[in-house]
Amino acid sequence: MSDDKGPKVDLPPELQEELDAGYPDTQREGGAPAAGERVAELERELAEAGERHLRLAADFDNFKRRTLRERQEAQRYGNENLIKELLATVDNLERAVDHGQKEAVSEEVRQILEGVELTYRSFLQTLEKFGVQEVPAVGKAFDPNVHEAVRQAPSDEHPSGVVAQVFQKGWMLQDRLLRPAMVSVSSGPEKPGD
Repeated sequence: MSDDKGPKVDLPPELQEELDAGYPDTQREGGAPAAGERVAELERELAEAGERHLRLAADFDNFKRRTLRERQEAQRYGNENLIKELLATVDNLERAVDHGQKEAVSEEVRQILEGVELTYRSFLQTLEKFGVQEVPAVGKAFDPNVHEAVRQAPSDEHPSGVVAQVFQKGWMLQDRLLRPAMVSVSSGPEKPGD
């Protein structure tokens, strides 16, 4: 009943196929690939899975970097819209102070003007604390990235291409332009006959 290898057992066909797959030199019934071919196929699948894993890991790293960058920008520039809206108030306070300083006013009005000046300076300090700076203009070379020329006029004080006058201040938030400065650009000294 038994030979050198042990007793003979009849196995179901599925189990026999699994056992045959473990022997590289045997061909499974029905033309199925030999175990060596199956190993090569599994190695290909493993290599493909490894490549998919690497791509997925790279995509995840990119996602993390992009999310971190977006979060940092939100922290850095999150107040941008609010600050843009407040710039009109800054302009109005500045105009009130300038107008009050040019006019001869009573002592009572002068005290009110001092209060407005304090409010204006306090406003500027608060904006500065949040990274808002005025765009340098008068005496600086015209830069279309931060200046908006509304006129060009001769100037004895400034050479050609230099900002001679500011009509409305420009503002930056960190390194981002909130509003360009509206300026007059010098065309150089006035020439005789102009």
